[in-house]
Amino acid sequence: MNSPFLQLLVRWLIMAMGVTIATRLVDGLHCQDGMTLFIVVLLLSFLNAILKPLLVLFTLPFIVLTMGLGVVLINALLFLLVGELVNGFNVAGFGSAFWGSLIVSVTNFLASQLFKRPPGGRDSRGGRHRGKANTKDVIDI
Repeated sequence: MNSPFLQLLVRWLIMAMGVTIATRLVDGLHCQDGMTLFIVVLLLSFLNAILKPLLVLFTLPFIVLTMGLGVVLINALLFLLVGELVNGFNVAGFGSAFWGSLIVSVTNFLASQLFKRPPGGRDSRGGRHRGKANTKDVIDI
């Protein structure tokens, strides 16, 4: 999967799957149709790329003090924000947003582990990936 566009499509499909699973499992989450799901995935991707790094930067002391729980809360707030912005995607409250964002995060994590490049495989530039077998103190640029 060398193409960045193909990688982006796979990420969007995984996120769409996570949002769909969350709407099926969590009471208080409802997605009206496929077009609404598409808009939700685009907006979540955009907010995760633009707004989330800024929120993490400003709340870094809180994130460190809570041993990472702050990141989960930021994800829930972004999920709640998308519920407010997109007609047809209803998030009943913070609890629903919390569980929904947690399910989407777990889905993304599991899918990334499933599609992880095996040791000895090719990297994105076509070169050999060494894996953990060759761990010397060398800075690879």
